[in-house]
Amino acid sequence: MLAGGSTFETKSNVSRARGSRKDGYAVVDLFAGPGGLGEGFASALDDKSRRRFHSVVSIERDAFAHQTLLLRHFLRQFPDGEAPDDYYHLLAGRISRAELFARYPTAHADALQSARQISLGSETRAEVRGIIQGRLAGNELWALIGGPPCQAYSLVGRSRMMGRPDFERDERHTLYLEYLRIIADHRPPVFVMENVKGLLSASIEGKSTVSRIVRDLARPATAIPGAPDDLRYKLYSLAENEVAEGEVDPRLFLVRAEDHGIPQARHRMFIVGVRSDLKVRPATLKRMVAPTVRDTIGSLPAIRSGLSRDEDSQTSWLREMRRISGMNIRSQLNGAKYAGSVARGLSLESLIEMHSPSATFSTRYKLRRPNHDILRSLYDERLPLLTAHESRSHMASDLRRYLYAAIFAQETGRSPKLADFPVSLLPDHQNVEEGRAGKMFSDRFRVQLAEQVSTTITSHISKDGHYFIHYDPAQCRSLTVREAARLQTFPDNYHFEGPRTAQYHQVGNAVPPQLAKQIAEVIGEVLDSIGAVGNG
Repeated sequence: MLAGGSTFETKSNVSRARGSRKDGYAVVDLFAGPGGLGEGFASALDDKSRRRFHSVVSIERDAFAHQTLLLRHFLRQFPDGEAPDDYYHLLAGRISRAELFARYPTAHADALQSARQISLGSETRAEVRGIIQGRLAGNELWALIGGPPCQAYSLVGRSRMMGRPDFERDERHTLYLEYLRIIADHRPPVFVMENVKGLLSASIEGKSTVSRIVRDLARPATAIPGAPDDLRYKLYSLAENEVAEGEVDPRLFLVRAEDHGIPQARHRMFIVGVRSDLKVRPATLKRMVAPTVRDTIGSLPAIRSGLSRDEDSQTSWLREMRRISGMNIRSQLNGAKYAGSVARGLSLESLIEMHSPSATFSTRYKLRRPNHDILRSLYDERLPLLTAHESRSHMASDLRRYLYAAIFAQETGRSPKLADFPVSLLPDHQNVEEGRAGKMFSDRFRVQLAEQVSTTITSHISKDGHYFIHYDPAQCRSLTVREAARLQTFPDNYHFEGPRTAQYHQVGNAVPPQLAKQIAEVIGEVLDSIGAVGNG
């Protein structure tokens, strides 16, 4: 470190960066997003506290997600705990990204080799084949990980797209074929393919999508012209001790993240494939009690939401929020057993006593040392300040809906359905009556309950905050990017690039790193066993 905060790349810096690349098994990560799955593999350690994996190439086409990925790959060029101070200066806004990379050109150059912005498809197939082959450098013990974009498979995505005539031709149905081609080209000893729960009920031309994918993954030549016919894989579940043979119930592959210590009810498919000539069977994930939402985000500073469409100030925000006290809420709840307690929570006296925070963002970082292993991984004692903890602004009408929902959840222990809302707080939407009848979107406003795990953090969080309301009525807002990232188990020092909407989108689409770490430990044992047989 030079005076005034400048740095230069010394031989020591270069050797530290190069040294970290030699550790562990190689990983090729496709459709990498901001790097959640890769982060988990990078953080898995062996019994000597050495990295079990290193990412030789991660491929992502979205520009902002790739920028996030590149920065994380830069950081991984340094041994654990030895990131340069300049990385933290970047997070604090003291230096730019360009300055950081310029000060460590070798680490930056290595990151550019491993984090690639490429759109997988026919036009880039030969390029990608050459990159992977070159980066593997003849290494036969490695893992392929990742999953195709999931919007077309998701239940919400499909409901929005079914009216489109080109729905079944959407590329997101068949991008898994690019994953399959890479399997055919490079014959990985083991792969992990991830996708959304909605894949279970998806179909293309009337046939089960997941059955087609399982068939193709087991024998790539069924879908890839020219693929070697002798290339076969046995498919395994990470949740059940069953081999996927014959007609498979696709629910076999479903992993419930909350069963494995993740503070989120996130249900995703993970298919593990082991090349059939390798007589190794992967273990299943161990079960672990998950921390609650309060355990996970409760240490973050309290902030209020902003007020949109009007001049925002704490005074105007409080005035708009407190107007709910004069809306005669109790009489509109039609004698419901919770009417009295909810109405009392919304009285002017109660609202005044809540002592809502004045700021809409905070960089104050509270370092904690939680007892839960999953939560300990989130904190960084070197982090100078908190990033991405800034609230959204809400319309005054939504502000009062969020307040009502949070008070309701606090008093009843559940998030309200539309049928639980007083008429005066119902949104002016065409399908609101269908929602009240429980036919569709009945949980349009969903509170993340403090003493439970959160609901699934999805990319929809980038659109609005209605499904992600903070449990604390005094803050009256939706979750921040940092809160969503914590519920996804991204470390607090993980920096997401791009505007806030893009950051939300990246977080919502990612695999929770701490779930990925547990998967990496299973895959590491598979590769250990393969290596032991090969050396025997």
